[in-house]
Amino acid sequence: MQAEIITIGDEILIGQIVDTNSAFLGKELNKFGISVYQITSIQDDKMHILKALKEAEGNADIIIITGGLGPTKDDITKHTICEYFNDTLIEDKAVLTNVEQIFSKYSAAPLLEVNKQQALVPSKATVLMNHNGTAPGMWLEKNGKVFVSLPGVPFEMKALITEQVIPKLIGKFKFPYIMHKTLLTYGLGESALAERIATWEDHLPDFIKLAYLPSLGRVRIRLSAKAFDKVMVDSELHNQINLLLPQIKDVFIGYEEDESIEAVIGKQLTELKSTLAVAESCTGGRIAKSFTENAGASAYFKGGVVTYASESKVRILDVSEDDIKKYSVVSKQVAETMAKNVRLLFDSDYAISTTGNAGPLKGDSDAEVGTVWIAIASKDEVYSDVFNFGNLREKVIVRASNKAFEMLQKFFLKK
Repeated sequence: MQAEIITIGDEILIGQIVDTNSAFLGKELNKFGISVYQITSIQDDKMHILKALKEAEGNADIIIITGGLGPTKDDITKHTICEYFNDTLIEDKAVLTNVEQIFSKYSAAPLLEVNKQQALVPSKATVLMNHNGTAPGMWLEKNGKVFVSLPGVPFEMKALITEQVIPKLIGKFKFPYIMHKTLLTYGLGESALAERIATWEDHLPDFIKLAYLPSLGRVRIRLSAKAFDKVMVDSELHNQINLLLPQIKDVFIGYEEDESIEAVIGKQLTELKSTLAVAESCTGGRIAKSFTENAGASAYFKGGVVTYASESKVRILDVSEDDIKKYSVVSKQVAETMAKNVRLLFDSDYAISTTGNAGPLKGDSDAEVGTVWIAIASKDEVYSDVFNFGNLREKVIVRASNKAFEMLQKFFLKK
């Protein structure tokens, strides 16, 4: 079963907004064994939309369109769909009532005629009522293919997909069972990792696919198994993981099932009934942000400080001015003091600190651009290490953050 996603909007093509809808749709469809054949972003243009619909019909069984359903003149998706299906627009009284209720409850502006036109839908469409906005979703079928048109507003689209579209698709089609397992590795590059497990990879069953997902400082190994026999999928996937693990035990950190490494660490801290604080310099708050993006982080994340300048390290974290003069602000001594003292400041069980030169200038230190000291502190010990992450600022910041997560996990493993 194949799907194609079409996102409509000039704002996507000029980079004014990022197309997060396609990422959500791809992930959600994949959960139910629906493979996405292609994702296409197109402009608000009738001929372009018609062309995309025709091509998608030839490619896929399910075509999902997002965007272009607003009340303004540049939103032409609904009219173009009518042309493609040789259909006409009719007023749906339930949609009109929904529009009127939304304006009555949430809007101080008057209900205009242009807003009422949101109730116009193709006569051949099954309306998917949008309780979070005025533009309804629409379900149409042609030549055995399903076309679903949804509003482009992310929270509206997501609600329609999970509450209405997916259940209707499950009722109409029989989908294979799909299971993913993602293993997290650190400290070994993609090529070296692939070479190490090449023989194992060559003997994978046809229904299990392997993907390497590298990022700065880490590689995720994703195994995806898809077949109609759920018991066989579960059994063979776990069997293959058991064969793989001994080959990567020195770089394997844990599993990531739709979770970031920060969320995994959060679960570990929760299980340990422990807390964390961070003191950041060159990473500028990125580590703290990575933790607080996860729901429930308040249970284990006490807080953090960004002591970017040398004087803030001295004033807030009681770093010795003599140590800064003697060893440099980018040094083992400073990193370890930052970690120890931020742990005390927030009364946490563990702490992370970073201090380095992200570039392009050296700042308060003579250390080479890309040099970063990272320290991990607990109540009983402190550990630190130095790295050089290159000379691209964003690369240094991301790699330093990822390395800090890796070091913290390895610190846990020693316990």
